Order: sequence, then C-alpha cells, then structure tokens
Amino acid sequence: MAQAVVGLGNPGPEYRNTRHNVGQRVVDLLARALHKRPTREGTALVARGEWQGETLYLVKPLAFMNASGPPVARVAARLGLSPAELILAYDDIDLALGIVRVRMKGSHGGHKGVRSIMEALGTDELRRVVAARAVGGPRGAVPRTGPAALSERRRRRAGGRLPDPPLHGI
Repeated sequence: MAQAVVGLGNPGPEYRNTRHNVGQRVVDLLARALHKRPTREGTALVARGEWQGETLYLVKPLAFMNASGPPVARVAARLGLSPAELILAYDDIDLALGIVRVRMKGSHGGHKGVRSIMEALGTDELRRVVAARAVGGPRGAVPRTGPAALSERRRRRAGGRLPDPPLHGI
C-alpha cells in the first residue's frame, strides 16, 4: 500500500523558514533521509521512495497554505491515493512550543489549509501530524493565545533560556 506525506506551507524563499512551512520542512527532512529529490508534477513537488518495503510519496503542494486543497486532491488522484493514504504535516500556532500532535481524523480546528484539503477531498478522515511553532510569520512574532501564551510566560519566567528552535533543526 502506498502512502504520501503531504507537507503544507507557502511557496517562495521568503516563506521558507516561517512557521507555516513546518510541514514542508518535514517533507524536506524525510526526502534527505531517504536520499530522494522531489520533482515537479503539476501543482506539487513529489518524491517517490520506500519505507519499510512500502512506497512512500513525499509531497509539497506549490500553492499557498490556505489554497492547498485542489493541488493535494490532484496529486492524490494522479498517484492513485485515497484520503486514508495521506498524512498531512503542518503547523498549529495554538499548540505549546515543542508539542507534536497526531490525529487520525476530525475537524480542521480553524486551520484554513486543512479546511481547504477537507473540502477538496470531501472528508475529515485524514491522518495528521501537527507541530507547534510559537513564533512565525515572515516578519517575526505572531500574537500568542491559548497554550502558546502559556509557553511564552514559561519562557519569560525561565529568563529567556527556552528559545524558539530554528526551523532548520526540525
């Protein structure tokens, strides 16, 4: 059974190290570990490798995060993959720094990129790996709310000893 890891993000070098590109960085690291280079296939970059004897596709949609649904649907159809064979990797600003969450299905939780994919595929039964990134955007910090605000308070109490990790270290 083939599967695909779909790394969500925004295209262009100005977004490369922003929080929204955590998913694409995950795909980059997997491609490096598998010694694969993605090639352009329509509206996505795709690499084909093997993991534990199974075909694994690594996909980076070439659309902005909030409009990633149609490109993901097209590449899934081209590769013959059902929604159950996709694993979405993306950021969630509301998770505390350093937290990774895995979900097998459920709502988009307000994430516009995930909502776009759910609408394009017609299902919420998508596996997801969600990573926290407390600071982001091409110009620096974003407002902190919920658990992210708690991690900021912890960082201040610790005298700044808990810096945000650089994206290249993910």
